[in-house]
Amino acid sequence: MIARYTRPEMGHIWSDENKYRCWLKVEVAASQALARAGMVPQEAADAIRDKGNFTVARIDEIEAEVRHDVIAFTTTVAEYIGPESRWLHYGLTSTDVVDTAQSLQLKEASAIIRAGIVRLADVLKTRAVEFKHTPSIGRTHGIHAEPTTFGLKLLLWYSEVQRNLVRFDAAAEDLRVGKLSGAVGTFGHLKPEHEEAICADLGLTPVAVATQVVQRDRHAAYVATLAVLVSTLDKIATEVRHLQRTEVREAEEFFSEKQKGSSAMPHKKNPITSEQISGLARVVRANAQTAFENVALWHERDISHSSAERVILPDSTILADYLLAKTATLIEKLMVYPKRMLKNLESTGGLIFSGQLLLDLAESGMLREDAYRLVQGHAMRSWKEDLTFRDEIAKVPEITARLSPEKLAHAFDYTRQLANVDAIFARVLGK
Repeated sequence: MIARYTRPEMGHIWSDENKYRCWLKVEVAASQALARAGMVPQEAADAIRDKGNFTVARIDEIEAEVRHDVIAFTTTVAEYIGPESRWLHYGLTSTDVVDTAQSLQLKEASAIIRAGIVRLADVLKTRAVEFKHTPSIGRTHGIHAEPTTFGLKLLLWYSEVQRNLVRFDAAAEDLRVGKLSGAVGTFGHLKPEHEEAICADLGLTPVAVATQVVQRDRHAAYVATLAVLVSTLDKIATEVRHLQRTEVREAEEFFSEKQKGSSAMPHKKNPITSEQISGLARVVRANAQTAFENVALWHERDISHSSAERVILPDSTILADYLLAKTATLIEKLMVYPKRMLKNLESTGGLIFSGQLLLDLAESGMLREDAYRLVQGHAMRSWKEDLTFRDEIAKVPEITARLSPEKLAHAFDYTRQLANVDAIFARVLGK
């Protein structure tokens, strides 16, 4: 699945080549910092920096024998360096390198995901403004409720994506950390100032306290944030799927000239992109559960989290990137049908204005309970007998005695209920 859905730049981040390249960056930064501290000869640190290299094939060959990926890596790098390699990995434990390097990979992945969030937000904002005053029916419980605008629907999604961006920035920053405090986090061979220097060279912040590993609450929060993000994308996709239903037909996915919707039914245009978004979002949410399970490790560290993270971190970041791109394109190319929206809005013969009529009658002096009973009775009758509610109301003496024809028309005017759309947009986008 990863190979199929990976965009090139995100896929490269999780390749073995880049993983080991990040490991080497940590080793180089460590040797240079320790050389400045007088713990490693400068010429050895320079040799590690200038000569250190590897091939994935050679690492795999050694790992097949020693069954330890970091030892296979350091052995391979040492072959390139020569005698000075005795200073490679000096004072470090495996997870010092692995966890710190993984933070570098996540930093790279986060930059791509952030760009995807920003792009989606821009698309949603543009289309929200485009349909700012396009009336459509609002639905609660799937049932016609009161008028809204299609722009407000898009604005709602934009606002939610903005919150996702804030959450994601915080989660990504929380994982921009390094750890080089040794086998149980006590700095048994290095000092805290060495860790600080190494992390500074790598653009990371040292964790305040650790065991052998960076604590996995950070990773759980990160994957959980991705799960919330893709849940928003699922929410958008689910709404598009509803809007594309034959009975609704207010919007639909772009359908190219050569595209085919069904092998058996030539008329079909199915919301396949939206369905794919909804389906793959479930994978990321499932990965969040695994990330939560990784928080509890035995004593100072076990390795149960490692194998799981080799799946959930690449998969979750790759899928988040992919789904952001798919959702942005979905909205950018979304076919919107304002005439159908207006037709649906008017399809109940004015039933959706029962709430406004109730308020107008109460304002006229009728007790609210009496007004509710009166309006509901005629609303239910109109619904059951397929009558035009607006016309039926105009025949009721108890109503016409209180509301003039002009006031009745005003009660059934959808622009009245949409008078504050600009104010809502100003709240979200600013004036």
